[in-house]
Amino acid sequence: MNPQVAIIILNWNGWPDTLECLESLFKINYRNFEVILVDNDSNDQSIQKIREYCQGEIKVQSPFFQYQKNNKPIRLKILTKNELKSNIKIEKDLDLPSNQKLTLIKNDENYGFAKGNNIAIKYALKNLNPEYIFLLNNDTVVNPDFLTKMVQSAEENVNFGILGPLIYYYDWNGRNDVVANLGGKVDINRYPGYYDLIEVSNPEDYNNNIIECDWVSGAALMMKIRDITFEYLNEKLFFGCEDIDLAILLKKQGYKSIIVLNSHIWHKEGVSRKKRNSDSVKRALMEIKSNLKFLKSHNNHYYWYLPLYFLQIVKIYLIVILKR
Repeated sequence: MNPQVAIIILNWNGWPDTLECLESLFKINYRNFEVILVDNDSNDQSIQKIREYCQGEIKVQSPFFQYQKNNKPIRLKILTKNELKSNIKIEKDLDLPSNQKLTLIKNDENYGFAKGNNIAIKYALKNLNPEYIFLLNNDTVVNPDFLTKMVQSAEENVNFGILGPLIYYYDWNGRNDVVANLGGKVDINRYPGYYDLIEVSNPEDYNNNIIECDWVSGAALMMKIRDITFEYLNEKLFFGCEDIDLAILLKKQGYKSIIVLNSHIWHKEGVSRKKRNSDSVKRALMEIKSNLKFLKSHNNHYYWYLPLYFLQIVKIYLIVILKR
């Protein structure tokens, strides 16, 4: 039997992307999953549009798939903050297949990436008892067999604590075959303390289609809950570096971070950051703040390194400005 996977999606003023993501998820060939959608107090009609989608009133269009109507209507369960705080255990919808039910947690404020996901993780652990937790950005589209490939790899390797798929850009100048991320490496001695891996040669050259890395992108991150001493996302970071922070903590427990090369998704890079602040300068400052907070929590000699970090920050942004 396939182990259960709780898939958590965070929405904040992004219902068109969210509906495309949901529709792609409800077309996958894995059969034992629960989708938990967290709305971080949107003010763009997200709740109403999600209701209409579940009722079959919105036909989602995408270059990656054809809309399917045979799983509509989708049973929508909406939970509030007060209901989640209660000690009442919420019953599972055992009578419906995975692609015909959706749980929506309606937050009363924007709690950010870390706390928003943690709220859903706590709900899943209490009410669903999943073997895997999968964090998925709402601005992604998934391949039909992406979860089957991920779980298969996880089940075959006991020491895999965090797994991610190969992430392509949703649209790179009209192309959808350009690699956006396949994990990353950590280097605490250099700002920002981490960097992406974006190049892969022939996937068939890698053993079992996997690459070991230091961290997996939070855009699509699966945790093996049944094996690890679970760590929630670091809520002090709010938005940025939570995925890297989590991977570092689990690595100390002896668990590896892995990219599964034959599992594919497509990501609309940077959508969340642009929604949070449309001003590029303010976005850069928020990113610097998050990165420095991350470095401070993992570098025991942070204050000694601070002058070096600032020099590296200046160098990075000077290069960006000169390229304009």
